[in-house]
Amino acid sequence: MKILLLGKNGQVGWELQRALAPLGDLVGLDRHSANGLSGNLSDPEGLRASIRKIKPDVIVNAAAYTAVDKAESETELADRVNGLASQVMAEEALALDAWLIHYSTDYVFNGEGQTPWLETAAVSPVNHYGASKLAGEQAIIASGCKYLIFRTSWVYGARGNNFAKTMLRLAKDRETLSVIADQIGAPTGADLIADVTALAIQRVQCQPELAGLYHLAAAGEVSWHGYATHVIDFAKDNGEELAVTAINPIDTSAYPTPARRPLNSRLNTQKLRDNFSLHLPDWQSGVTRMLREVLNK
Repeated sequence: MKILLLGKNGQVGWELQRALAPLGDLVGLDRHSANGLSGNLSDPEGLRASIRKIKPDVIVNAAAYTAVDKAESETELADRVNGLASQVMAEEALALDAWLIHYSTDYVFNGEGQTPWLETAAVSPVNHYGASKLAGEQAIIASGCKYLIFRTSWVYGARGNNFAKTMLRLAKDRETLSVIADQIGAPTGADLIADVTALAIQRVQCQPELAGLYHLAAAGEVSWHGYATHVIDFAKDNGEELAVTAINPIDTSAYPTPARRPLNSRLNTQKLRDNFSLHLPDWQSGVTRMLREVLNK
């Protein structure tokens, strides 16, 4: 099996390089061209040509435009990377009879209420990033290709920047932190996403009827304030010298941003767990593991 991985150096892509390697011949691309191949999603025709040259059995797209606030002004670029490039990948997957694995976001929903979102819930993005990701989903579904779309939320990895690292950095210099407490979700590790992806790819080879749209997130729920508190408490318990003495909860309205953020990022993962016989660990276990790696504890 030949697998084309796009976005190989992002948080999820980095973990996918590990998780997908045992499944077959893995070709990883990022936005920089190499050997005449391009994984740059802002160049859809270059991407199309590369897929035709590689002729993969599975395309795994871990690349995306993810600058949520910038997407409000860079609408055309966000649409091209998250929408048009997804359509190109789907068209080429259909032509090759290949599988397309794609990642989306809870931002396709309006973020209202307190109930975890089902895959069948009405979509209504509150910002342009969410709208561009929804356009990508819809293009893939409409194409008729074989696909798995995983909507996820609050993704982090030990590699690169993440919320926990930012909190630890700020906590070294500041006595007080103010963190949003009315947005609720589940921090989800890039390693978990990669491992579930690898398992799902193997399963759909034998059970193609499992194709479709799924929600993938760690178990449980927490606010950004609760997440920050968990991170700081763990660091202190493990000997980190931090200046912070108080973490104050604030509302989203106290921290205005160019793009609106959904308050309810909870995702119902029952369909994924049932169809693939999976257990999804609680968010704390993944975050703690990441913190041990970051802090070398």
